[in-house]
Amino acid sequence: MADLDRLLDGLAPGWQRQLEAVLGARIDSERNRGLRDEIVRRFLAQLLTDDERAKLLGLPASCRVRENSKVLMPEKLRCGEHVWVGENAYLDASGGLEIGDHATIGVGVFVWTHTSVLANLLGANEPGGAHVIRRPVKIGSRCYIVGPSVINPGVTIGDGALVLPMSVVTKDVPPGAVVAGAPAEIKSQVDEAFVERLRAELQAQRAPRP
Repeated sequence: MADLDRLLDGLAPGWQRQLEAVLGARIDSERNRGLRDEIVRRFLAQLLTDDERAKLLGLPASCRVRENSKVLMPEKLRCGEHVWVGENAYLDASGGLEIGDHATIGVGVFVWTHTSVLANLLGANEPGGAHVIRRPVKIGSRCYIVGPSVINPGVTIGDGALVLPMSVVTKDVPPGAVVAGAPAEIKSQVDEAFVERLRAELQAQRAPRP
């Protein structure tokens, strides 16, 4: 314990005063006790590897979840195999979230399945969620969603679709579509030629250099 005190004194002089201030700000309530358990769990989860973090969330063993990501209500997330979730992604599963096999949820992607806008409009923005509207989101298999991007509540993204960076998806995306923009619109389609171009690029990168 003395070694820890010396370390903290060297890194952050005055840490004891800051600790007292933090402890003094605590409000003991049933709601806060539940929230604090989740905060501690997320803090300790940063010490895990990506596959261990996926296991903690109850996802299939083939999935990986990177640091500083958050899943709200993971018990309502239906996740396929070989799903990758990037750093700082936020997956709101409170309204029901389904992610298909071999999908990527990129760094900084926000997926929302609820909105509390009614609470604001009615002047009733209080804890408890009495005015929260929930709409399920479905992300198909083989989807590639690049961040930062936002997926709005109620959206379905078809199998093999690509969402390019800085997109705001407000409506359904057909299978194999490439979408971009805010709001996102279809820019092109994933077809055999599209895939072959990527394969050729990969082969060129892996070819022996003279």
